[in-house]
Amino acid sequence: MAGKVRPIKPCEVAKGKKMVFPDEVLESFNELISQRFSGDSATIQQKDVVKLMIKKGLARKEIFANGWLDVEEVYRSVGWKVEYDKPGYNEAYDANFTFVRMRIKPRNR
Repeated sequence: MAGKVRPIKPCEVAKGKKMVFPDEVLESFNELISQRFSGDSATIQQKDVVKLMIKKGLARKEIFANGWLDVEEVYRSVGWKVEYDKPGYNEAYDANFTFVRMRIKPRNR
């Protein structure tokens, strides 16, 4: 019978991605966010999170092949503003993630 499959909703993408990440991925990001959180934000260099993932047992090749650094939507879905920045042509700096706590706007009374 036709009509059983429906398009995925944007809110379901983050939930689905979270299920395919090994625990070591989110553990690594969580650990570094906690260590570097300054009250409003945390900046994490990509090389540091990859190093921690490897230390926790993941293979570098698998991390990149499986897109396990693509965590932005998962963290956005729980209230973080996430930006990924990597050097462009003729730039020389380490790629990094910035996690900013989203402010909840007070309701007007």
